[in-house]
Amino acid sequence: MEKGNYELLVFSFLHFFTTAIKLISHTHTHTNTYTMQPHHPQTPSRDRFIANRSAIDLDVARYALEGKSSTENSNDDENGGRMDDDGKQQQSIGIASPSKEAYKKSLASNYSVQNGGENGDHMNSKILAFKSKAPAPPSGMENAAREMYSSNHIGVLKGGKKQFRHIPQAPERILDAPELVDDYYLNLIDWSSQNSIAVALGCTVYLWNAGTGAIDQLMQTDVENEEEDYVTSVNWAPDGKHIAVGTNNAEVQIWDASRARKVRTLKGHEARVGALAWNGTQLATGSRDTTVMTHDVRIREHCTNTFTCHSQEVCGLKWSPSGTQLASGGNDNSLHIYDSQSLSNGTYRHKLVAHQAAVKALAWCPWQANVLASGGGTADRCIKFWNANTGAMTNSVDTHSQVCALQWNTHERELLSSHGYSQNQLCLWKYPTMTKIAEFTGHTARVLHMAQSPDGTTVVSAAADETLRFWKCFAENSADSKRVAKDAANAERSVLKRFNFR
Repeated sequence: MEKGNYELLVFSFLHFFTTAIKLISHTHTHTNTYTMQPHHPQTPSRDRFIANRSAIDLDVARYALEGKSSTENSNDDENGGRMDDDGKQQQSIGIASPSKEAYKKSLASNYSVQNGGENGDHMNSKILAFKSKAPAPPSGMENAAREMYSSNHIGVLKGGKKQFRHIPQAPERILDAPELVDDYYLNLIDWSSQNSIAVALGCTVYLWNAGTGAIDQLMQTDVENEEEDYVTSVNWAPDGKHIAVGTNNAEVQIWDASRARKVRTLKGHEARVGALAWNGTQLATGSRDTTVMTHDVRIREHCTNTFTCHSQEVCGLKWSPSGTQLASGGNDNSLHIYDSQSLSNGTYRHKLVAHQAAVKALAWCPWQANVLASGGGTADRCIKFWNANTGAMTNSVDTHSQVCALQWNTHERELLSSHGYSQNQLCLWKYPTMTKIAEFTGHTARVLHMAQSPDGTTVVSAAADETLRFWKCFAENSADSKRVAKDAANAERSVLKRFNFR
């Protein structure tokens, strides 16, 4: 058989055999198979990720792929070879000639490809790109929400961390207070809403105007039966015009400070009155006779309730900011909390006995309802925090010194405490962590009393060293300062409107 005919026969046979196999496979694929399974609609297939050719430089992508493959071959072994399963070294086939390396370098320079190292192990070019860059905004376009979204970022760039305010460690002013009685259980200083400070020095109550610096004598007790009667407590009414004065002979006197005139005298206690607390027209008094009394100063029969809850002298009284709760502390190491219902029933709601010494320092939190802070005496030295609703103690901090008075910061979450034996200092705490922020020293004896200015920025301390010291320890509220400045500007404009300029 001739060679040409033989090749034609073989080609015809192969073509026939291939066609038969295709027919058999096509018939097997389309064979119907019936099952008992229910019919479900076919789930539509999701689209694939398709590369965007307009965003890809194919030449650079090819160069990156070739560079990656050659890099993998060159990094198989430090000696340019691979290790087989038996540990024998095999010769690498990926060794490039000097001419090829020069060619790659020229490609890199033409394609502006930046290599991260001498071996080209890092490249910044993209092989595939699934989207192109966002188009540039039109000229002159301003995003209205840009300032809102970038405010935090700007704050981080400017400060990074929260800027802490400067707290002066030295007092702004020091006043002499001769004959200030050195008695832990008395309350001899208070600051009115009209910016006037009342301080009891022995038998006399003086008023010092913090704005003008003027000093006036309000009253003086009498000496009867050869026994000295001295002032044991003072407390301003919310209106800043009337003041209650407790005396050693168990009287409570109500004075009109603007006219320096006594309005009335409240009697009922049998011993000195060392604690006073106003709540509108209602006045609470605590005495050494262990009783707490509430008075309505508007009516003739002023005593509305008498509580005999303590077993020793009552030395601390504070109304809550809402006026619905009253706290009393005594020398019996107990703390009592009264609410509106218990006040009407003549009893207390909670009796708290966690302190190990007399409880004089009391302060209600001005910005968190039902939180009460209390401080113990020399044997206790602790500041404790209470939930007035449940009576639970939420925290206790050992100050290592006698706690005499407490003042909350009305602008920040801070608490100021004054101490007696043995540190005689003031401490500023961060609430609720109770981290000590600052200490104020200068008094040479225990700091018995504290009072806060109406704007909440300054605290005056009275100590047994017979001095008054003014500390600007609390930050000024920025909103209040802006409001004051705005009011001053408005007042100036209103004055200018009264004149006609020609």
